[in-house]
Amino acid sequence: MKNENNILKWFDNELSEQDIKELKQSEDNNTLEKIAFYAKQMQAPQVDAQKALAAFKERKLTKNEPKVIPLNFKTFMKVAAVLVVMLTSSYFLFFNNNMAFETQIAQNETLTLPDNSEVILNASSKLNYNKKTWKNKRNLELDGEAFFKVSKGKKFTVTTTAGTVQVLGTQFNVKERDNYFEVQCYEGLVSVTFNNETVKLPKGKTFRVVNGTIETVADFNAQNPSWLQDETSFDKIPLSQVVNELERQYDLKVSFDSVDTSQLFTGTFTHKDKNIALQSITIPLKLSYRIEGNQVTLYKYEN
Repeated sequence: MKNENNILKWFDNELSEQDIKELKQSEDNNTLEKIAFYAKQMQAPQVDAQKALAAFKERKLTKNEPKVIPLNFKTFMKVAAVLVVMLTSSYFLFFNNNMAFETQIAQNETLTLPDNSEVILNASSKLNYNKKTWKNKRNLELDGEAFFKVSKGKKFTVTTTAGTVQVLGTQFNVKERDNYFEVQCYEGLVSVTFNNETVKLPKGKTFRVVNGTIETVADFNAQNPSWLQDETSFDKIPLSQVVNELERQYDLKVSFDSVDTSQLFTGTFTHKDKNIALQSITIPLKLSYRIEGNQVTLYKYEN
């Protein structure tokens, strides 16, 4: 410890000549000289405190401001539109399971349901059902006319504004138009509910309501409805209903000139030729017609 203290005193020039001699004799003289040389090079920087304080006072304190990027309104609307589309698409993809179908004038469409039941939509008709709940509830809503071939399974229900039709597995036709409701059974057994009363229809039977009144209809033996063969047949149906169906099969607007639209018509018209169709309707009723574009006027035939 004594030598270490003497070395420190030697750096500070506090040793006597006698102490220096003893130190040099006890330690390697070259090592001491090198230590002394490098120690002299290690000098602390000289700082002028007054100047440093003045410089600090004069220095402008600056703060890094956050960069603000102006939002372009058009860009915002584009981004918002994309988000809306994404959200809407996600909703319909994951949450909305409603299946809807619609036919236009003179158009039929064949649909296959999740249980492989088949539906053929007549012209100007709408049909919808919920795909998600179909396995447990085979429920459909119909606005118009459709022919059904139902696979056997749970209760199959067709709801219209006029009445409800239920089956387990069969073939039947439902027609629901303004002031007209008709169900025909082509196979199996059909249950029809109208005004809270239920009627069972076996094959060949028809349930028909015209202007709110239940009508008696003769039995039939056809295998399927006539409109599937591109023609429509009527059995004692008011002329107004016949003309409405004609308008659905052709792009026509029909008016009457002194014609009783409540008179009954029995017959058939084709879906392939409007002139032949008009003749099929007017001749049995002793009527005539004139066509101007898609406007048709029915009037009494004069000899």
